[in-house]
Amino acid sequence: MSLVTKSAPIFNEIAVVGKDFKNVDLESYRGKWVVLFFYPLDFTFVCPTEITAMSDAMPEFEKRNCQVIGVSTDSKFSHLAWINTPRTEGGIGELAYPLVADFTKKISTDYGVLLEGGMALRATYIIDPDGVVQFELVHDLGIGRNVNEIIRNLDALQFVKENGEVCPAGWTPGKDTMTPDPDKMKEFFKKNPDGHQK
Repeated sequence: MSLVTKSAPIFNEIAVVGKDFKNVDLESYRGKWVVLFFYPLDFTFVCPTEITAMSDAMPEFEKRNCQVIGVSTDSKFSHLAWINTPRTEGGIGELAYPLVADFTKKISTDYGVLLEGGMALRATYIIDPDGVVQFELVHDLGIGRNVNEIIRNLDALQFVKENGEVCPAGWTPGKDTMTPDPDKMKEFFKKNPDGHQK
């Protein structure tokens, strides 16, 4: 069952922040956008490519008043060992956002992404400043996420919330949006007869 339009399940759990163990309380991020993402396991193959890409993109998230939080069912000690291992040696190095240890599997269960084997699916949630889930993408383990696409969706959600207009397929900042009105939407299609922008 989708969590979109519902309040994001809250949690207060231990995480590795920098190289320290600290509690991360989802409610403490009210007033900010949050990208919460789940990944299967530390010391695997696709996961480090996503985790490091998200960290490298943190300046872009920060420009958008957005906090990134990563979650897996590994222990805090596994997270720390992975962070303490250089990227060239199969680690992820220091991250610019918290990596939460969902060792009890409660967070993954509450979000509906826990597999029977005890690890989480790849799942991405964008939560608005009021704590409401606005975006959800859940998929199987073999493919990594595109961080630029996550940022594009964040841009679109922020635009809709701030302007009351809606974003057509493939929208990026600066392109035409639509007024959700049967007559006014015709203006968009006059400018974009294919229904989308190239």
